[in-house]
Amino acid sequence: MSATNVQTEGIDFAAKIRRNLSPAQLYEDALRYEPDTAISSTGALIARSGRKTGRSPRDKRVVEEASTVDDVWWGPVNKKLSEEAFAINYERAANYLNTRERLYVFDGYAGWDPKYRIKVRVICARAYHALFMNNMLIRPTQQELADFGEPDFTIVNAGQFPANRFTKGMTSPTSVAISFERRQMVILGTEYAGEMKKGIFTVMHYLMPKAGVLSLHSSCNEGPDGDVSLFFGLSGTGKTTLSADPQRPLIGDDEHVWTENGVFNIEGGCYAKTIDLSAEKEPEIFNAIRFGSVLENVVFDQSTRSVDYTDKSITENTRCAYPIEYIPNAKIPCVGGNPKNIVLLTCDAFGVLPPVAKLTPAQAMYHFISGYTAKIAGTEEGVTEPEATFSACFGQPFLVWHPVKYAQMLAQKMQEHNVNVWLVNTGWNGGAYGIGKRISLKYSRAIIDAIHSGELEKAEYASYGVFNLQIPKAVSNVPAKVLDPSQAWEGSAEEFGDTITKLARLFQANFKEYADKATPEIIAAGPQL
Repeated sequence: MSATNVQTEGIDFAAKIRRNLSPAQLYEDALRYEPDTAISSTGALIARSGRKTGRSPRDKRVVEEASTVDDVWWGPVNKKLSEEAFAINYERAANYLNTRERLYVFDGYAGWDPKYRIKVRVICARAYHALFMNNMLIRPTQQELADFGEPDFTIVNAGQFPANRFTKGMTSPTSVAISFERRQMVILGTEYAGEMKKGIFTVMHYLMPKAGVLSLHSSCNEGPDGDVSLFFGLSGTGKTTLSADPQRPLIGDDEHVWTENGVFNIEGGCYAKTIDLSAEKEPEIFNAIRFGSVLENVVFDQSTRSVDYTDKSITENTRCAYPIEYIPNAKIPCVGGNPKNIVLLTCDAFGVLPPVAKLTPAQAMYHFISGYTAKIAGTEEGVTEPEATFSACFGQPFLVWHPVKYAQMLAQKMQEHNVNVWLVNTGWNGGAYGIGKRISLKYSRAIIDAIHSGELEKAEYASYGVFNLQIPKAVSNVPAKVLDPSQAWEGSAEEFGDTITKLARLFQANFKEYADKATPEIIAAGPQL
């Protein structure tokens, strides 16, 4: 490896370089050199990410550069950083790495389609970070490694060393910054490995639309006849659970690109939450936690090394990274044809959205841009009420272009391939949280099955109120009463009207941010009061 490569200038590769090591070698180094590292009873490497146990979105920066300044959706998601400040951070990271006795380098691909994939190089000082990215990127063959050459993008991870808070543009000792011109990502002040995974997704979220193909924050599976489904949904909506179907091979669980030929997974692995994980509830993920996997911030028995997945004392965000081939029905290579169905998942804690609705193209764009779900907010007095959450394109923290660009590309794809789009609510029915009940998982699965069997395509529909949604009059194995929230509502009609009006206003208030670039047709596809 040449130290003169512009992406690694200033890093001294005369140090003890540990390049493209096997998982076994990375285990040995992690156990030898990194505190609080252990092997779990099932063979996974247990690592600690230090003070940060989740992503730091407030510390994410994108460099303001002449070649990209007009492309980026600047604002709270993409905060500007000057080229000078980025150069200071890069130099700080390089200087830190130059003090290390060992540097780890991993070369891998982002994207299973050779036409669109990018070559990624990770340079870091922790074996845990190298093993994590060995799992999350696509692992090259020996021949591909020999021919790898220079990368298209480089991650310089000096996360053990803080940013200088007096550098212009810094607001804390943590900095996660991307320069599209320099083709670099520099990490300071956080050892949370997920920053690298989502950093590469952010890079792909910029490069793919620029190349005329659509990047998506979604899971994806394929039926026995080759019919592909995309699942969008924020945390807690059931995206992972509902896309994990023993009858349908998994193409990927989180990040995809839709090209002229179909879809491909960006990643070579999965990064699953493990809080309250059990073999009964999620056997595929549970059994993927074995040799080669990385468990983060979990609590375990010091003698047996058995992990207690219910223990949240370090963090609620306990996770495991493992190669996708550890999932028994993963489709390798992770590519599929053009999607036939798109499922937008929401967990509506207000209890007024239907369990399933068929969306028009304009409604699909509106709900895709909105990215709605509702979480349960607790108060000190123990009072709980729903709290609406909106995340544009179901992945706002990783968008680079304006949300409408992704939505327009999606609409074009839907039209070209005659795709069905469904809004599926896995939240409350019969009343809001605290009064109604969470929609049974067996009903949600029955709805997904009815989508895949073609039953819902042929169903009879009725128009549903303020949101003007088309809801089916019948779905196999789902009680008719459940399908219409106004019928399932256990309170008064007045309470129902007040609640649906409240949610509609929240949708309208949120969409004002995007209205300037949205067409009148998209705006009209939202709730009307």
